[in-house]
Amino acid sequence: MHRADREELAGLPLEVAPRLLGGQLRTVVDGAPVTLRITEAEAYHGQGTGLVPDPGSHARMGRTARNATMWGEPGHLYVYLSHGIHSCVNVVCAPDGIAGGVLLRAGEVVEGQDAAASRSGRTGRDLARGPGRFGQVSGLRHPRHDGIDAVTGAERAGAQAELWLDEPLTDVASGPRVGVAGVAGTHAFPWRFWIPGDPTVSVFRWGRGAAAAGAVS
Repeated sequence: MHRADREELAGLPLEVAPRLLGGQLRTVVDGAPVTLRITEAEAYHGQGTGLVPDPGSHARMGRTARNATMWGEPGHLYVYLSHGIHSCVNVVCAPDGIAGGVLLRAGEVVEGQDAAASRSGRTGRDLARGPGRFGQVSGLRHPRHDGIDAVTGAERAGAQAELWLDEPLTDVASGPRVGVAGVAGTHAFPWRFWIPGDPTVSVFRWGRGAAAAGAVS
């Protein structure tokens, strides 16, 4: 296993997402270390990124104050707030100036179980099952840690983050993204990747109107 570098993350999110599986996000927040093995991830492309417009991306309409981190250099973490409650963590991909990110949807806590349990109020294998829980146990919070550099590990607002990668996995599953509305959450966008059979992977559910949009397409 090795520290990720910017060159490895400079591909489009659709290319990078499966590469992150089996890797680790290691964080130290307020002195408490937690290591998460990544078991599920989703790719998101911004406006003008790749050949197919991605209607499910925060950056689909261009650069805004909210999604600015997605347009920066690869290896930083885009930490956004979901439903006004959950801080979710994305690895920024693609060259600087091209928007893209990989949402870390689920993981296994392999170090720092006590800190993870304290942050979540839960125990067991589902500590980081789903992007809200993943972000919660990592300790990274929006907006304080949005843009933190997971390549250099530089401190930001009392936190450090490092992304580590292992050898690419040979057995990777893919399918529609979870809970994404409309056509962006259908089989037209099989941009979710996960480790088959891993118990920490999210349970699939259709987003609003996605099942109907899939039937039409």
